[in-house]
Amino acid sequence: MTHPTLRKTLGQAIRLRREALGQSQEGFARTVGLHRTYLGAIERGERNPALDNLVRIAAGLKVPLSTLFEEAERLDELGNG
Repeated sequence: MTHPTLRKTLGQAIRLRREALGQSQEGFARTVGLHRTYLGAIERGERNPALDNLVRIAAGLKVPLSTLFEEAERLDELGNG
């Protein structure tokens, strides 16, 4: 998996988890202490988030960070990258 593909599928995994929790992008960003436009860019695969921010996002989604990477890899295998 290439870095741009991982960024995109990781962003998709984050968005899918956030939506499953019924959280708006703006509300979730506020909850985890990030700006909405920054979170949106992460979800679209346009930004390469720092590890600290990924940890905050995973905590906000109530999943281990490893789960987000596993879901990103599954999305890639399905051709969603």
